[in-house]
Amino acid sequence: MATKKPDNLSFEEAMAELEGIVQSMEQGTLTLEQSLKQFERGIALANSSSNKLQQAEQKVSILMANDSQSSAVPFQGDVE
Repeated sequence: MATKKPDNLSFEEAMAELEGIVQSMEQGTLTLEQSLKQFERGIALANSSSNKLQQAEQKVSILMANDSQSSAVPFQGDVE
């Protein structure tokens, strides 16, 4: 199976692949050449995912600007 370009993956697919890369590199069983290839792929996936997040933030900002009754509030996630 051919490897898709990071820009052609969904955010979730890119993050899952990135997690797999991290796990394989942490195991320490890759050769130096394999590690460098995986690192390069990981950087591309991270950059693509970051761009997708920025685009989503822009869309939310635009939608919020069009809704005069709503205001953006920072996310407060679960703190345990």
